[in-house]
Amino acid sequence: MKRSLSVISFLLILPLNFVLVTAQEKIPVAGITTLYRQNTHADVLIGRILETDTLDGKGKQSTLKLVSLYVDQLNDEDMSRGLSRKYNFPMYDRVSDALTLGTNKLAVQGVVLVAEHGEYPISQTGQMIYPKKRLFAEIFNTFEKTKQVVPVFSDKHLADNWKDAISIYETANKMNVPLMAGSSVPSAWRYPPLDVRKGANLQEIVAIGYGPLDAYGFHALEMMQSLAERRQAGESGVSRVRCVTGKDVWTGNYFDRDILDTVLKRLKDKKIPAGKRVEDLAKEPVLFVVEYRDGLKASVLMLNGAVQEFAAGWKYKDQPEPHATLFWLQPVRPYHHFAHLLKGIEKFMQTKQAPWPVERTLLTTGLLDAALISKTKNGDWLETPYLDIHYKSNWNWSQPPPPPIEGK
Repeated sequence: MKRSLSVISFLLILPLNFVLVTAQEKIPVAGITTLYRQNTHADVLIGRILETDTLDGKGKQSTLKLVSLYVDQLNDEDMSRGLSRKYNFPMYDRVSDALTLGTNKLAVQGVVLVAEHGEYPISQTGQMIYPKKRLFAEIFNTFEKTKQVVPVFSDKHLADNWKDAISIYETANKMNVPLMAGSSVPSAWRYPPLDVRKGANLQEIVAIGYGPLDAYGFHALEMMQSLAERRQAGESGVSRVRCVTGKDVWTGNYFDRDILDTVLKRLKDKKIPAGKRVEDLAKEPVLFVVEYRDGLKASVLMLNGAVQEFAAGWKYKDQPEPHATLFWLQPVRPYHHFAHLLKGIEKFMQTKQAPWPVERTLLTTGLLDAALISKTKNGDWLETPYLDIHYKSNWNWSQPPPPPIEGK
């Protein structure tokens, strides 16, 4: 079944109970998270609402105000209870109460959902099963009961599997809930400051990443998708996906080696040592191969042991030389790439329009799920007719200002 989606698909007529907040007012939001300890995503995102964009109270104040918090798992390292006392916001045992402040009416104008840490089961494909389906269901049920909706931001992917992700997306559309999702990687610093030319006739993309396949595999695929969506005619969907592992990554002729070599030259914090090959350093390489419906080819190599950064390169059909850039993330606190993500969230809460299409996150979620299913099937191609996702993006990357001093 063709699923023709659009960047404006969720920008629908909003209920009359929406109140546009002026620039001088702070927008009251509820925080919904799985775990809140130092350096978790809850800390570096929700924490910036409380303790400025530099996480120390000395930076720029957020335009959002945290008025309630739900934490799914509390442990000995939990920060949320201390922050609740310090900043005088209530914590609740139920998501619905965090959204209504214990009343029968919606009492916030936005929801920030961060489900990225905690102890949860692992799926058959190796993904952590964060309770996004349950948390979204509680948010949507509260909207239904109060007959009110507000914008919802979801950190990173929509769910650990396609079935839940598309259900969340379609429910949000049906209820006219403005929805934003994704991570801090696409909007981070790039060295050199390059982007795919808007409307370009792309031939191939090759990206590299590192880390666990579920959490960081999403980052690498999202980075790749933020480039792919800029091609001529926008996004038209993916026809099939596979996951290749081991020596076959290097011998299978899956990607343009010229692009990969150019990408590797962009590494900043840990370059490939002179005289060494990436093949020698990445002992257990993993390759996600993506074939788009319009003929674009993309490869994402997860190269643990060889790289510790995200980077991507591409070729245009009308230019033989590759282009490549590093997507640089601040490796220590205050992890200021999250500050730029929060800026996007703030604008979203104010305007009810996401800075980039949620369809990017939906497609990336589906790509990761498909790749990991392929991995369980010995790397066989997985046909993906359900990823017939069409959208256009008006989002344009720009280089952020230099980050605060690392570790300060």
